[in-house]
Amino acid sequence: MSALFSPFEIGKLQFDNRIFVAPMCQYSASGGVPGSWHMQHYGALAIGGAAAMTIEATAASAEGRITDGCLGLHNDQQEYGLTGLVQHIRRLSPIRVGIQLTHAGRKGSCHAPWHGGGGLGEGGWPLVAPSAIAFGQGRAVPKAMEESDFERIAQAFVASARRALRIGVDYLELHLAHGYLLSSFLSPLSNRRDDAYGRDLAGRMRFPLEVVSRVRAEWPAGRPLGVRINSHDWLDGGLSFDDTLRVCAALKDAGVDFICVSAGAIAEGVRIPAEPGYLLDYAARVRKATGLPIRAVGLIHQPRLAEHAVASGQSDCVAVGRAMLFDPRWALKAAMSLGVEPAFPRQYGLGSPRSWTGAAAALPGY
Repeated sequence: MSALFSPFEIGKLQFDNRIFVAPMCQYSASGGVPGSWHMQHYGALAIGGAAAMTIEATAASAEGRITDGCLGLHNDQQEYGLTGLVQHIRRLSPIRVGIQLTHAGRKGSCHAPWHGGGGLGEGGWPLVAPSAIAFGQGRAVPKAMEESDFERIAQAFVASARRALRIGVDYLELHLAHGYLLSSFLSPLSNRRDDAYGRDLAGRMRFPLEVVSRVRAEWPAGRPLGVRINSHDWLDGGLSFDDTLRVCAALKDAGVDFICVSAGAIAEGVRIPAEPGYLLDYAARVRKATGLPIRAVGLIHQPRLAEHAVASGQSDCVAVGRAMLFDPRWALKAAMSLGVEPAFPRQYGLGSPRSWTGAAAALPGY
């Protein structure tokens, strides 16, 4: 019996297995609205055998975009487009669908990665952050948030959460990782405020927790609300893992249903000693400390590593990213490699290698 392909629940929501497609920015929207690329991208992933799929980081406001090609959920046109995308996925597959809401903060107003990923410079939009500290060399200096900004941005998250409910997703995820706005409040490297939203960890947590609490009040109890958070900053003077454990305890108190333990990108040039499964120990310790369902990430691209992560109790589920981009059928092939009969779409039933001669040789690398 495979632990990875056993069913589980987050709150009242049931999942057929423990594999999530990680949220991965596509930088291919027009005016924040999904287009043909998103239809084929999410359609292919939807029939690949994962239990759940999180739609990429989606801006809660126009200023919260990373690039001009990011998805948004802050106007009616975007809501209409994302409703169509979710309905498209539903017609293809029973996969659970979530969406990740974010605000880029000081990491916004950038070129797409294939154009270098640097700041837009002239033609960009104004940025806000906890403190007036640029993300890196050549990047715009953000405005330190003022009292009116806190209310405006919190309201934007709440309004986007309401839209997310209307578009019909099964779960909601807030982005508190990777150096974006809510993450940048948590780190002493990017938050040097000397008021109630800074100084110490309790102050640095205040705004992210306000956002989570206000979204929780709007998001139905029967649908999971999760967060993605950095394990730590991997820089001297940054957020420590002990700090992260305190943040996770506070998030649990605020009503979060699951936590995805991620890493990186709080500042330009951070080097993380990444290797397959390098975040599993952190995920396990958050799981033990909080008792919440934990989603693990971090180069979990081999099925047996994913199986070990769940079977050993290090995590409740795994999110697979880059491997899914390379092969949207990763989960189906993982099932076969672990001795589980995969749930092929009926139209692709004859595509199962079990019906081939020499099937054992058909799955190199799995």
